[in-house]
Amino acid sequence: MTAAPTAATVPPVTGEPKPSGRDRRPRLADRLSGGASSRWFPYVLVFPLALILFGYVVQPMFATFAESVGVDGVANYTEFLSGEGVARSSLLTSLLISAASVLLCGIVGVAMAFLLKRFQFPGRRLIEAIILVPAALPPLIGAISFQLLYSETGILPRGLQQLFGTENPVLPFTGIAGVLVVHTFTMYPFFYLAASAALAGMDPSVEEAAYNLGAGRVRVWRTVLLPMLTPALVSASLLVFMTSLASYTAPLLFGVDRTMTMQIYINRTNGDLPMASAYASVLAVVSILFLLGMRWYEGRRSYRSQSKGVAAHRREITNPFGKWAALAASILATVVLLAPVGTIALVAFSADGSWTTEVIPSAYTWQNFVTIFSDPKAFQPILNSLQMSLLATVGCVVVGVLIAYAVRRLDFRGRALLDVAVMLAWALPGTVVAINLISAFSTGNAFSFGQVLIGTFWIMPLAYFVRFLPLVFRSSSATLAQIDPSLEEAARNLGASWWRAFGTVTLRLMVPGVAAGALLAFVNGVGEFVASVLIYTSQTAPISVEINNRMYSFEIGTAAAYGMLQVVLIFVVMVVSGRLQNGRSASREAARWSA
Repeated sequence: MTAAPTAATVPPVTGEPKPSGRDRRPRLADRLSGGASSRWFPYVLVFPLALILFGYVVQPMFATFAESVGVDGVANYTEFLSGEGVARSSLLTSLLISAASVLLCGIVGVAMAFLLKRFQFPGRRLIEAIILVPAALPPLIGAISFQLLYSETGILPRGLQQLFGTENPVLPFTGIAGVLVVHTFTMYPFFYLAASAALAGMDPSVEEAAYNLGAGRVRVWRTVLLPMLTPALVSASLLVFMTSLASYTAPLLFGVDRTMTMQIYINRTNGDLPMASAYASVLAVVSILFLLGMRWYEGRRSYRSQSKGVAAHRREITNPFGKWAALAASILATVVLLAPVGTIALVAFSADGSWTTEVIPSAYTWQNFVTIFSDPKAFQPILNSLQMSLLATVGCVVVGVLIAYAVRRLDFRGRALLDVAVMLAWALPGTVVAINLISAFSTGNAFSFGQVLIGTFWIMPLAYFVRFLPLVFRSSSATLAQIDPSLEEAARNLGASWWRAFGTVTLRLMVPGVAAGALLAFVNGVGEFVASVLIYTSQTAPISVEINNRMYSFEIGTAAAYGMLQVVLIFVVMVVSGRLQNGRSASREAARWSA
């Protein structure tokens, strides 16, 4: 037995004992490892992130506006308000093309979604397998393939000319019509994906109830289907409008000079940076206003169904004529969807300079690919694109994941502003991003560590980082929303610091979603052209700029070979991303069981 403590051994109860120096260190370490639970931690984490967004997204916008008013004051902006000159005409043309693109893409995308999700017919599975092929084409390659197919010198118009014996090409697409064809083909997947998801989750009993009450098809579409599709249509309209407004390659190749993006390039090339900055500022304001307006419209009403029915089933087409018509339409759709990729593949093996007046190339060779991989000068654009895209992707992952965590998990003042800043980077067209960086980093400043970045290697990865950061942020944010916060809290309750809990629990569960966003950012960087064409140098030319230069040098075969390499890379990334999506589902299941 142990003796009871005597009075001498019992410390007097005179209050909390004062900790010694040795005791203070563990308590300070505990406070430092408290992480998200401490008041100061969110601001310590968010401050450098906010500084990055301000320095490379917001501050360059202010620099562009200052450049546009620095010499002539508001004289450059008066052209947009007056009816004279090309400024107002370019703005109206860009808005017209964007609105028409939304309408055409909406008709094609929603119609395809309705047919494939509501009806069973011969060839449906084949179309579903290839319907997203246009999304795999880089913007420049997509525009070039349509130029090779449908322009005045394209395969189809010249083939019809030879078939019918006419003097001129038959049904060529030129000017704004050509731009709209390119936009419709390459952007309808936005509407198709959004409408397909909405139709898959829509309760058919609501539609059947409307029919049973005597409503006709038109009224059911107007009062039932379209209201339920509104969120999907608004989201897709936003994507298509802003992508069309930022489009540069289609107007370039189809000769539409009076658009905002083309005028930015023309003024920048002519050395008139103030006027180019004015165009960029106006284009940025229009993009941001449209983005905010569409978000407001989407949020002003609720479009949720209160029904608890089951998912819709596809209706079989039983009419013999309808079956044959559906089969013919499926074959035609397959040919139309695969024709651009097939054209690029065909031309990639054509000898440079051999394709002149023939309908299709007359001479074929492997030399285009041999030259690309054997000639160091020809391989350099590939190396440039891979290096710059990889650097930008690493930056996007680090910053995007931390911003997503801050927005989703931390409680601090200014969280909405941080989200808006990332959204702002996504809203800016590529030409605007390029002009912003030119205006901000033509001289040294604190964010460039006193160095001039224009004309250097580093301006290109920075442009890709600004452009594609939102892709990683959105993917990371969506993944984080599906992870139970209690998993990280359990790790911290067991003694792990915030950094360890975040790295070993949350980040590991986020890996599939983050990797999918990173792959998307990387492949977009490899195919980026709009910003690159304004800021590249002869030593930093990426693949897309090299393709454009080869086209203007009439080396069409080599240009198509570069493009084919881009397409193959994108298809590989799509396959890997699909597997990562399956991995993300497995991670969610594992997280559910571990919880």
